[in-house]
Amino acid sequence: MLDYLSGEKNLVKSLDEKPEALPDHIGWRLWQASRAWQSEFAAAMRAAGHHWFTEARAGLLGHIPRGGMRQSALIERSAISKQAIQQLLDGLETEGVLQRLPDPQDGRGKLVRYTRKGLDALRDGDRIKLQIERSYVARLGHERFAALMGALRSLDTTQTDALDKASGVQGDTPESK
Repeated sequence: MLDYLSGEKNLVKSLDEKPEALPDHIGWRLWQASRAWQSEFAAAMRAAGHHWFTEARAGLLGHIPRGGMRQSALIERSAISKQAIQQLLDGLETEGVLQRLPDPQDGRGKLVRYTRKGLDALRDGDRIKLQIERSYVARLGHERFAALMGALRSLDTTQTDALDKASGVQGDTPESK
């Protein structure tokens, strides 16, 4: 029994001293790059005077078109729980960024629309996104940045599927095999 415990301690000590390196893979690199971009963007939005701006709120706002949309469609589109969306919308409405109005097509439904403050924030966001992009071009160079954008577009299956549909290309679906 003592040898077993002693061996276990040695094994743990060995693992602690020689941690196995995690594999360097594209998912990790994409996640890190995405997190860095989101953090930089949120910090720049707050620096531009949008103190209410958080990454969680940005995740929701990214699903709302500038002309607004039905709240029920926002729930479907965002893949966020109804309760979480409710909380985010409540906060954004309190901050004066969004408003919820009765849906004339559905008496029980609500339309989510940007206020003037919300539209101003979107314009600032557009400007900040371009600034971040210019900094990426400066770091990577025009050619490498263009290649990166092309590769990311190729990996975006929703965009690829839309381009395929527009051009009449059939994907690898069970029906097409």
